[in-house]
Amino acid sequence: MDLYEHQARQLFEEYGIPVPRAEVTDSPKEAREIARRLGGRAVVKAQVKTGGRGKAGGVRLAADPSAAELTARQVLGMDIKGHRVGTVMLAEPVDVVEEFYVSYALDRTAGGFLAIASAQGGMEIEEVAAARPEAVARIPVDRAEGVTSAKAGEIASAAGLPPQTVDVLVRLWQVLLREDARLVEVNPLVRTAQGRILALDGKVTLDDNARFRQARWSERVEEHPDPLEAAAAERGLTYVRLDGEVGVIGNGAGLVMSTLDVVAGCGARPANFLDIGGGASAQVMTDGLSVILSDPAVKSVLVNVFGGITACDAVAEGIVAAVDTARLTKPLVVRLDGNSAARGRAILGERAHPLVEQATTMDGAARRAGELAHTA
Repeated sequence: MDLYEHQARQLFEEYGIPVPRAEVTDSPKEAREIARRLGGRAVVKAQVKTGGRGKAGGVRLAADPSAAELTARQVLGMDIKGHRVGTVMLAEPVDVVEEFYVSYALDRTAGGFLAIASAQGGMEIEEVAAARPEAVARIPVDRAEGVTSAKAGEIASAAGLPPQTVDVLVRLWQVLLREDARLVEVNPLVRTAQGRILALDGKVTLDDNARFRQARWSERVEEHPDPLEAAAAERGLTYVRLDGEVGVIGNGAGLVMSTLDVVAGCGARPANFLDIGGGASAQVMTDGLSVILSDPAVKSVLVNVFGGITACDAVAEGIVAAVDTARLTKPLVVRLDGNSAARGRAILGERAHPLVEQATTMDGAARRAGELAHTA
């Protein structure tokens, strides 16, 4: 259950994380009044659940209230990667000196959470990881221990963030824990010319299994959903659509995020985030492939699974059943490792589907999937 940016921002405010002043509207005329209340100038931001808004023209600076009205009129109704813009948020401009990236994500494989942080904020974290992998810190977080000031200091130090970000890291963890979130992200977290630390943008994904505890959001987050994300949600899949050509399936948020980084590092772009969790039954694999193959931008698919509770032979049997049921029409690269990996590879080898290839390493699998996508 993804929140819109303005809803994530509301949560941040409630937990004491500093954010710029902002208001939301679906009316160009009201946008003029909001800009006036904000001091004249305003950043007009499309409220859609997808990345790349800036490149698509969904984030614009308005110089005065009249320009804010005109800009809101232009942005409202836009289509951004299949999302229709129904509302815009107007925020006060900020004099930015430095931009950072911080997030916490559920890591099912490790049975905990992963803190991801970088002093290179303001751009896609996959791009940062590809260009400067040493600039992205990944710190495991034990749920029982949580993020204390000392842990936050460790995260900030590893990522090269200033000491002023420690308090935000602690409060961001509280958002994740108390709001039943699987992901909280701030990109960028900035330091202003006045020395303030502000969250300029936010992404929060709540656990669908906790809807009964998060009733205030349940009826407010389903407007204008991405059709593929909606189809995945109906099947109980953890899926986020991205702007790329290599479909990605993995088990565990940490492994999937690492796979996205490796795909980007090979010169390709991931088309989605799809975490099948601890189960990779034939039905789960069929549903996952069906959703990914429905994306016309996908040219190849990478399945990266580390066998644990669910052994790799069970995963392989699921893949064999799924490639026929889902009517595989695009090349599929599979990398199996961990529990019963040898048996899983043998099962795929025996099936010998002409569009299914195997790789022994994550790097090799990502590289091959990228090659297939570029030659499709």
